[in-house]
Amino acid sequence: MTFKQFRQKKLVKFITNRYVIILIGFTVWMLFFDGNSYLVHKEYDKEIDKIKKTNKFYKENIKEYNTVIKKLKDSSQLERFAREKYLMKKENEDIYLIEFDTIK
Repeated sequence: MTFKQFRQKKLVKFITNRYVIILIGFTVWMLFFDGNSYLVHKEYDKEIDKIKKTNKFYKENIKEYNTVIKKLKDSSQLERFAREKYLMKKENEDIYLIEFDTIK
């Protein structure tokens, strides 16, 4: 097959058309090299998903803390919380911490 015969094939004619070459070049540029490329948008989508997960996590924490705050409005619950979490004590009172060894 000679070069002239090769050039006469429909697929080769289509691919060597200058408009097709420009379109392929433009598509490659937009997909990989441009500032708004597909790869950049893919990274942005990952970041958005990560932010949505952290947002959901913090919203759940806010709900938990709001329930704790509602419970702490009662003075007996507040005292219990202070004793358990911050090891606070009344005057003339001793606190003994008993830790269990979980390693055998």
